[in-house]
Amino acid sequence: MGSFIEFKLFAPYNKAAALIGSFSDWEEILMEKDERGYFRTQVELEDGQYQYKFRVRSKSWFFEEDEWVDVVDPYATDIDDPTQNGIVRIKDGEKIVDTYVWQHDDKPLPSDRELVIYELHISDFSGGEDDAELRGNYQHAIEKLDYLCDLGVNAIELMPVKEYPGDYSWGYNPRYFFATESSYGSTADLKRLIDECHGKGIRVIMDGIYNHSEASSPLTQIDHDYWYYHEPRDPENNWGPEFNYEHYDENLDVKPAWQFIGDTVRFWIQEYHIDGVRYDAARQIDNYDFMHWVVEEAKKTAGMKPFYNVAEYIPETTSITNLDGPMDGCWHYSFYDTVKAHICGDTFDLEQLKEVLDCKRQGFLGATNVVNYLTNHDHERLMVELANREIFDEAAFKRLKLGMVLLMTAVGIPLVWMGEEFGDYHILDPEPTKIDWTLLGNDLNRNLFEHCKGLIHLRENNHALYTENIDFFHEDAESGVIAYTRWNDKGSRVAVVANFSGQFLAGYRVPNFPANGTWHEWTGDYDLESGDDNILIDLPEYEAKVLVW
Repeated sequence: MGSFIEFKLFAPYNKAAALIGSFSDWEEILMEKDERGYFRTQVELEDGQYQYKFRVRSKSWFFEEDEWVDVVDPYATDIDDPTQNGIVRIKDGEKIVDTYVWQHDDKPLPSDRELVIYELHISDFSGGEDDAELRGNYQHAIEKLDYLCDLGVNAIELMPVKEYPGDYSWGYNPRYFFATESSYGSTADLKRLIDECHGKGIRVIMDGIYNHSEASSPLTQIDHDYWYYHEPRDPENNWGPEFNYEHYDENLDVKPAWQFIGDTVRFWIQEYHIDGVRYDAARQIDNYDFMHWVVEEAKKTAGMKPFYNVAEYIPETTSITNLDGPMDGCWHYSFYDTVKAHICGDTFDLEQLKEVLDCKRQGFLGATNVVNYLTNHDHERLMVELANREIFDEAAFKRLKLGMVLLMTAVGIPLVWMGEEFGDYHILDPEPTKIDWTLLGNDLNRNLFEHCKGLIHLRENNHALYTENIDFFHEDAESGVIAYTRWNDKGSRVAVVANFSGQFLAGYRVPNFPANGTWHEWTGDYDLESGDDNILIDLPEYEAKVLVW
């Protein structure tokens, strides 16, 4: 004997709907609509796996009036890629996603202020390093976790892993919001990746696409204008049908887009145990009420564990994250823009540098309100920017190391884009572009990796870098030098002296030094004495010294 399993579809203004599936030889099973707008039916099913779809009379304007269309369940948790059917699994008479058993839910995870985030794309991050063609999957990413632990990062930000059409994409075209991308492996494989991260003290932040969906996402087919705007509001920045967070259904007292996206966010936290969300295109979402609500729902669902909500809002605005802003933090685009210009030698502007190194000058409240980066998936790597200016080899690596010092010692949470830590040089390309792990065999690349690793360990060991405290104690516009100190009230201190010029400054005198006595230069591992509030130091071109008290 099987158990009665309910199938339901929220389609309040559609005239009729039926369930079809492998369990009925794809014959229609009619569904009844209740007063809340749900079509429902029950089917007696043995334990096992089945494929199914809904057949519904569409209300979308691009079909004939009330035309019957077959759609995947918008809430399907797995998709059979070749047929594009939903998959339902029954075990012990209940619907399940999979049978994965979590092992590491009890492990303590870093707080927001301790985060060093590593952004990666599952397919391009890894996958049989000896085979340049092989696409990476969740299992390959698990095999790389020891590498990430060695580097010292304690959070990974996964580019979107919701099911998209085809076998390769960056994931910003989600078709099914509850299903995981099948080309990367099974739902259980993704859970194992997240669980293994937790076992190693690494948080997992998920890139969430709540501004738009892919054009043939099921809700677009059922009743397009119930969930989405009729047409793009900003055609320049349009990536697919845009969720309409303004739309309120008075009859049912429901905001359809809020309900759907709220359900997906809660689902991912409950089912996949994620530790944060990056909200793609928050400027385009353009609805603070919705964002306040969805962030609150996320935190309620996450319960006691730390959960970080970070908006991509470009160019950034303090209103998205300050006291009455909806988010915990936002991507700090002006940091990227300013630091890139200074490292490439395009400009030297002390005020601009101070603004991005100390986000409080821009009106942000604290260290967890911005995520700083030298690059990410949306921008060319610094290695490429330097090559475009004919800066190569040692000169380029020197500047990358300077960038890493600024990234790891500025106020805010640092984010590293995969491969950047050892100087991957691939240009930005929406086609498959695997990072080149063989580079780690080269001295310059290995040296950059060790430099980056050392700075991450400095953050971990010196909590002055977790604070909002920063003081610019020396500015020399003529020589292109800036010096600042970071400190906390427990006596930890870090001073950075950076030379942004092409000149080697021998025996350079840095006045107003924060303390007299012995300082340790972190990147070169030697001691220096300061006296009379001065320090004398050799400052090579495009180099920063990191002095630890």
